[in-house]
Amino acid sequence: MSSIGPFQFPQDGFKAVIFDLDGTLVDSMAAHFEAWCEALALHGASGIFKEDIFHAMGGRPTIDVAVELNNGYNLRLDPAAVAFAKREAFLKRLPGIRLIREVSEFAASLRGKIPMAVASGGTRMVVEKELQIVGISDWFDEVLCAEDVNEGKPSPEVFLKAARLLNVAPADCLALDDAPAGIIAATRAGMQVLGIPSALSSAA
Repeated sequence: MSSIGPFQFPQDGFKAVIFDLDGTLVDSMAAHFEAWCEALALHGASGIFKEDIFHAMGGRPTIDVAVELNNGYNLRLDPAAVAFAKREAFLKRLPGIRLIREVSEFAASLRGKIPMAVASGGTRMVVEKELQIVGISDWFDEVLCAEDVNEGKPSPEVFLKAARLLNVAPADCLALDDAPAGIIAATRAGMQVLGIPSALSSAA
Protein backbone atom coordinates (compact mmCIF):
# COMPACT_ATOMS: atom_id res chain seq x y z
CA MET A 1 0.00 0.00 0.00
CA SER A 2 1.05 3.58 -0.56
CA SER A 3 0.98 6.16 2.20
CA ILE A 4 -0.13 9.80 2.22
CA GLY A 5 1.55 10.58 5.54
CA PRO A 6 0.00 11.52 8.91
CA PHE A 7 -3.65 12.37 8.52
CA GLN A 8 -6.55 12.75 10.95
CA PHE A 9 -9.91 11.15 10.23
CA PRO A 10 -13.06 12.11 12.17
CA GLN A 11 -14.33 9.38 14.44
CA ASP A 12 -17.97 10.47 14.79
CA GLY A 13 -20.54 12.96 13.58
CA PHE A 14 -21.52 11.06 10.42
CA LYS A 15 -23.84 8.18 9.56
CA ALA A 16 -22.36 7.18 6.19
CA VAL A 17 -19.12 7.66 4.29
CA ILE A 18 -18.77 8.23 0.54
CA PHE A 19 -15.34 7.77 -1.02
CA ASP A 20 -13.93 8.98 -4.29
CA LEU A 21 -11.74 6.25 -5.78
CA ASP A 22 -8.72 7.51 -7.75
CA GLY A 23 -6.35 9.53 -5.60
CA THR A 24 -8.51 8.94 -2.52
CA LEU A 25 -8.76 5.20 -1.91
CA VAL A 26 -6.37 4.10 -4.62
CA ASP A 27 -2.95 5.51 -5.54
CA SER A 28 -3.59 5.55 -9.26
CA MET A 29 -3.04 9.15 -10.29
CA ALA A 30 0.42 8.57 -11.74
CA ALA A 31 -1.03 5.79 -13.90
CA HIS A 32 -3.88 8.05 -14.99
CA PHE A 33 -1.50 10.86 -15.91
CA GLU A 34 0.70 8.51 -17.94
CA ALA A 35 -2.40 7.11 -19.66
CA TRP A 36 -3.58 10.59 -20.56
CA CYS A 37 -0.18 11.48 -22.03
CA GLU A 38 -0.16 8.29 -24.09
CA ALA A 39 -3.71 8.80 -25.36
CA LEU A 40 -3.13 12.43 -26.32
CA ALA A 41 0.12 11.55 -28.08
CA LEU A 42 -1.74 8.96 -30.14
CA HIS A 43 -4.13 11.70 -31.23
CA GLY A 44 -1.48 14.24 -32.12
CA ALA A 45 -1.65 16.34 -28.97
CA SER A 46 1.57 15.30 -27.28
CA GLY A 47 2.90 17.44 -24.47
CA ILE A 48 -0.13 19.65 -23.85
CA PHE A 49 -1.31 17.97 -20.64
CA LYS A 50 0.91 19.20 -17.81
CA GLU A 51 0.64 17.79 -14.29
CA ASP A 52 -0.86 20.96 -12.82
CA ILE A 53 -3.61 20.95 -15.44
CA PHE A 54 -4.15 17.23 -14.90
CA HIS A 55 -4.62 17.70 -11.16
CA ALA A 56 -6.88 20.72 -11.65
CA MET A 57 -9.17 18.57 -13.82
CA GLY A 58 -9.01 15.53 -11.53
CA GLY A 59 -12.26 13.77 -10.72
CA ARG A 60 -14.03 14.78 -13.90
CA PRO A 61 -15.24 12.24 -16.50
CA THR A 62 -12.67 11.58 -19.24
CA ILE A 63 -14.89 12.82 -22.06
CA ASP A 64 -15.51 16.08 -20.17
CA VAL A 65 -11.75 16.58 -19.84
CA ALA A 66 -11.24 15.95 -23.56
CA VAL A 67 -13.90 18.54 -24.39
CA GLU A 68 -12.21 21.01 -22.03
CA LEU A 69 -8.86 20.41 -23.73
CA ASN A 70 -10.45 21.10 -27.11
CA ASN A 71 -11.85 24.38 -25.81
CA GLY A 72 -8.70 25.41 -23.97
CA TYR A 73 -6.18 24.59 -26.69
CA ASN A 74 -8.27 25.10 -29.82
CA LEU A 75 -8.00 21.39 -30.67
CA ARG A 76 -10.30 19.11 -32.60
CA LEU A 77 -9.89 15.92 -30.66
CA ASP A 78 -12.62 13.31 -30.89
CA PRO A 79 -13.58 13.10 -27.17
CA ALA A 80 -14.95 9.57 -27.43
CA ALA A 81 -11.85 8.30 -29.26
CA VAL A 82 -9.52 9.98 -26.79
CA ALA A 83 -11.51 8.57 -23.87
CA PHE A 84 -11.24 5.08 -25.34
CA ALA A 85 -7.49 5.41 -25.89
CA LYS A 86 -7.01 6.77 -22.38
CA ARG A 87 -9.01 3.89 -20.89
CA GLU A 88 -6.96 1.30 -22.75
CA ALA A 89 -3.70 2.98 -21.72
CA PHE A 90 -4.82 3.04 -18.09
CA LEU A 91 -5.92 -0.61 -18.08
CA LYS A 92 -2.38 -1.60 -19.09
CA ARG A 93 -1.14 0.13 -15.95
CA LEU A 94 -3.60 -1.45 -13.51
CA PRO A 95 -1.02 -3.84 -12.01
CA GLY A 96 0.84 -0.81 -10.65
CA ILE A 97 -1.98 0.73 -8.62
CA ARG A 98 -2.04 0.42 -4.81
CA LEU A 99 -4.35 1.19 -1.93
CA ILE A 100 -3.64 4.39 -0.05
CA ARG A 101 -2.98 2.97 3.40
CA GLU A 102 -4.52 5.57 5.70
CA VAL A 103 -7.74 5.94 3.72
CA SER A 104 -8.21 2.21 3.18
CA GLU A 105 -7.57 1.53 6.86
CA PHE A 106 -10.22 4.12 7.73
CA ALA A 107 -12.66 2.42 5.35
CA ALA A 108 -11.80 -1.01 6.75
CA SER A 109 -12.48 0.23 10.29
CA LEU A 110 -16.03 1.19 9.27
CA ARG A 111 -16.97 -2.02 7.45
CA GLY A 112 -20.18 -3.49 8.83
CA LYS A 113 -20.73 -0.49 11.10
CA ILE A 114 -22.11 2.21 8.80
CA PRO A 115 -23.11 2.39 5.12
CA MET A 116 -20.33 3.19 2.65
CA ALA A 117 -20.25 4.02 -1.04
CA VAL A 118 -17.82 4.85 -3.82
CA ALA A 119 -18.64 7.91 -5.94
CA SER A 120 -16.29 8.01 -8.91
CA GLY A 121 -16.09 9.92 -12.16
CA GLY A 122 -14.63 6.83 -13.83
CA THR A 123 -16.50 4.38 -16.01
CA ARG A 124 -17.96 1.32 -14.32
CA MET A 125 -15.75 -1.16 -16.12
CA VAL A 126 -12.58 0.62 -15.02
CA VAL A 127 -13.80 1.32 -11.49
CA GLU A 128 -14.78 -2.30 -10.93
CA LYS A 129 -11.44 -3.53 -12.23
CA GLU A 130 -9.62 -1.16 -9.88
CA LEU A 131 -11.64 -2.32 -6.88
CA GLN A 132 -10.97 -5.93 -7.80
CA ILE A 133 -7.24 -5.54 -8.28
CA VAL A 134 -6.77 -3.87 -4.88
CA GLY A 135 -9.11 -6.36 -3.20
CA ILE A 136 -11.89 -4.13 -1.89
CA SER A 137 -14.80 -4.94 -4.20
CA ASP A 138 -16.97 -6.15 -1.32
CA TRP A 139 -16.38 -3.24 1.02
CA PHE A 140 -19.11 -0.92 -0.27
CA ASP A 141 -22.90 -0.93 -0.23
CA GLU A 142 -23.04 1.12 -3.44
CA VAL A 143 -20.60 1.95 -6.24
CA LEU A 144 -21.55 4.88 -8.45
CA CYS A 145 -19.73 5.69 -11.69
CA ALA A 146 -19.93 8.05 -14.64
CA GLU A 147 -22.75 6.08 -16.26
CA ASP A 148 -24.96 6.54 -13.19
CA VAL A 149 -25.34 10.32 -13.43
CA ASN A 150 -26.25 12.94 -16.00
CA GLU A 151 -23.56 15.38 -14.87
CA GLY A 152 -20.11 14.54 -13.54
CA LYS A 153 -18.25 16.32 -10.78
CA PRO A 154 -18.23 19.22 -9.86
CA SER A 155 -21.98 18.64 -10.09
CA PRO A 156 -23.16 17.22 -6.74
CA GLU A 157 -25.30 14.61 -8.49
CA VAL A 158 -23.10 11.57 -7.84
CA PHE A 159 -22.80 12.34 -4.12
CA LEU A 160 -26.50 13.09 -3.74
CA LYS A 161 -27.42 9.86 -5.52
CA ALA A 162 -25.04 7.89 -3.30
CA ALA A 163 -26.63 9.38 -0.17
CA ARG A 164 -30.08 8.55 -1.48
CA LEU A 165 -29.12 4.94 -2.21
CA LEU A 166 -27.56 4.62 1.24
CA ASN A 167 -30.75 6.10 2.73
CA VAL A 168 -28.78 8.73 4.65
CA ALA A 169 -29.32 12.49 4.55
CA PRO A 170 -26.49 14.34 2.75
CA ALA A 171 -25.73 16.38 5.88
CA ASP A 172 -25.08 13.13 7.74
CA CYS A 173 -22.60 11.88 5.13
CA LEU A 174 -18.84 12.28 5.24
CA ALA A 175 -17.38 12.59 1.74
CA LEU A 176 -13.71 11.98 0.99
CA ASP A 177 -12.19 13.28 -2.24
CA ASP A 178 -8.77 14.44 -3.41
CA ALA A 179 -9.67 16.52 -6.46
CA PRO A 180 -10.99 20.09 -6.62
CA ALA A 181 -14.01 19.00 -8.68
CA GLY A 182 -14.89 16.30 -6.17
CA ILE A 183 -14.47 18.55 -3.15
CA ILE A 184 -16.69 21.17 -4.79
CA ALA A 185 -19.27 18.49 -5.69
CA ALA A 186 -19.46 17.11 -2.15
CA THR A 187 -19.67 20.61 -0.69
CA ARG A 188 -22.50 21.47 -3.06
CA ALA A 189 -24.24 18.28 -1.94
CA GLY A 190 -24.23 19.65 1.61
CA MET A 191 -21.97 16.93 2.99
CA GLN A 192 -19.16 17.01 5.50
CA VAL A 193 -16.06 17.01 3.31
CA LEU A 194 -12.56 15.74 3.96
CA GLY A 195 -9.99 16.64 1.31
CA ILE A 196 -7.38 13.94 0.75
CA PRO A 197 -3.85 15.03 -0.28
CA SER A 198 -2.83 13.88 -3.74
CA ALA A 199 -1.14 10.47 -3.78
CA LEU A 200 0.60 11.09 -7.10
CA SER A 201 4.06 11.53 -5.56
CA SER A 202 3.73 8.34 -3.51
CA ALA A 203 3.02 5.97 -6.40
CA ALA A 204 4.85 2.71 -5.87
